[in-house]
Amino acid sequence: MPLLYLMGSLQDKELPKELTGFSVCVKDKEINMMLANLYKKAGQERPSVTSYKEVLRQCPLALDAILGLLSLSVKGAEVASMTMNVIQTVPNLDWLSVWIKAYAFVHVGDNSRAINTICSLEKKSLLRDNVDLLGSLADLYFRAGDNKNSVLKFEQAQMLDPYLIKGMDVYGYLLAREGRLEDVENLGCRLFNISDQHAEPWVVSGCHSFYSKRYSRALYLGAKAIQLNSNSVQALLLKGAALRNMGRVQEAIIHFREAIRLAPCRLDCYEGLIECYLASNSIREAMVMANNVYKTLGANAQTLTLLATVCLEDPVTQEKAKTLLDKALTQRPDYIKAVVKKAELLSREQKYEDGIALLRNALANQSDCVLHRILGDFLVAVNEYQEAMDQYSIALSLDPNDQKSLEGMQKMEKEESPTDATQEEDVDDMEGSGEEGDLEGSDSEAAQWADQEQWFGMQ
Repeated sequence: MPLLYLMGSLQDKELPKELTGFSVCVKDKEINMMLANLYKKAGQERPSVTSYKEVLRQCPLALDAILGLLSLSVKGAEVASMTMNVIQTVPNLDWLSVWIKAYAFVHVGDNSRAINTICSLEKKSLLRDNVDLLGSLADLYFRAGDNKNSVLKFEQAQMLDPYLIKGMDVYGYLLAREGRLEDVENLGCRLFNISDQHAEPWVVSGCHSFYSKRYSRALYLGAKAIQLNSNSVQALLLKGAALRNMGRVQEAIIHFREAIRLAPCRLDCYEGLIECYLASNSIREAMVMANNVYKTLGANAQTLTLLATVCLEDPVTQEKAKTLLDKALTQRPDYIKAVVKKAELLSREQKYEDGIALLRNALANQSDCVLHRILGDFLVAVNEYQEAMDQYSIALSLDPNDQKSLEGMQKMEKEESPTDATQEEDVDDMEGSGEEGDLEGSDSEAAQWADQEQWFGMQ
């Protein structure tokens, strides 16, 4: 039976069994590589490792096989030993051992050491401006919570390779989080023009819909991405987030758990699951998960903040949350999530001056919509209305769709000019027909989107 027919007609878990005969008869690296990938996808780690090692025995420079072994928890030193002979005999291969070391750090979740090692590789003349390295570096910065540098590296990689698709789902997600929805839309169109048979364009468009609060459409686009690539972590996270925001928490939990299975070193997968537990008031399950993440991924600013987030939900563990956040901010004073949670705690305690100092310090070397908005809220609490208005304006300039900043500004405007507000209300009462026209327009627009979402099969 032809090999390609087998691949097209059988399920993934059946393929290794059918292909074993080819491996026995034809000691070919392509067949072994295919076997290794299929065993891995079927969850059969031991035969997958054996097949990857056979590939390296035949072809010591097979980088995909090296990555496959590292992803299956084979030690970096063991993998490097299998390539040592070729490194010593072939000129200009001194970078390979460092490359293996870097990706060994990646696959054990040691983001900071992986970043440092890849940065040292990037300085070498042979690997300068290497798109794969830049993409890996961007993904590592993202995992480490350094979104600013992650976006910069993705942009650099995209400039070098305009047809780049890998990693663009994460890039689109970061742009959407920053409120750059027009850029997200343009990115999605560009990726669709390259290929609509990859998950990434669908995820990018889904992020645009999600941050436009069109959750049904985001759900459809996430499901489409998963159809194209069932191992797309970003697609699973998108669909899980859409389900959670639509109130379908138990379905969302299934998707976040699958994302964790595929990417056990990615903190955002755990964050999504914990948010589901908190949304369903399952604080005990959230606490167990947060503690496990803390123990598994280590005590860094991200895991400390995640654990503190859960502790803030229980009045009994407020002091523990404060201690954890202080530790997180000692490690990384610019970590936005930790600053936001510490500000939330100070707001509960009505320590507004301390909160203002914290936020000013965090904004000294970066600009973030949420931080500017929270600073505006704190300034209102201490009657610094003009500066509060300035902070809301900055927040809206960074993200024009930030509803909370808009509400804060509108509330201040009403409080500053109650007479004008009363006059406007009188005018509105006299000219009620114009208001009704706006409402009718809103209803027709909502109906139009409902029709489109029904066409997508989501209702």
